[in-house]
Amino acid sequence: MADPLTLTAGAIANLAFQKFIESGAGELAKKFTAEAIAKMDELRQAIWNKLRGRSAKVDEALAKAEQGDRTAISTIAKNLDVVLDDEPEFAEQLKVLAKEIHAGKLQDNSNMVQNVTGDNNMNVQAKAEQGGKQYIAEKMYFGTSDDD
Repeated sequence: MADPLTLTAGAIANLAFQKFIESGAGELAKKFTAEAIAKMDELRQAIWNKLRGRSAKVDEALAKAEQGDRTAISTIAKNLDVVLDDEPEFAEQLKVLAKEIHAGKLQDNSNMVQNVTGDNNMNVQAKAEQGGKQYIAEKMYFGTSDDD
């Protein structure tokens, strides 16, 4: 099942500058299709064109975001939020691009590993994705008493 997509200004800004935030192009290619990465460039350029020249602080944030500065994304998101409220056509354009990028997110279909320990009858199944999402399932067996 795909992650639900919340199209806030912050989420859109993160998608747009994902290429610069990731530690390298190889890491990004592990998470997104080539088409989605190309759409990220299109999204970033649309945001850049709309926000550039609004203020020196915004211009500086745009430049820093392209250098991989995660803190600059919040400045971009705040300014983008205002634009999205004021310009519904532009907001829709960005949302369509963001949905196309999200559709190109590669799913992790790897198997989970289950560790079974015989000494305490506990089974643990776990998988961790890059980015911090963890899936853990536990089941404990306590047995029944033969004293009844």
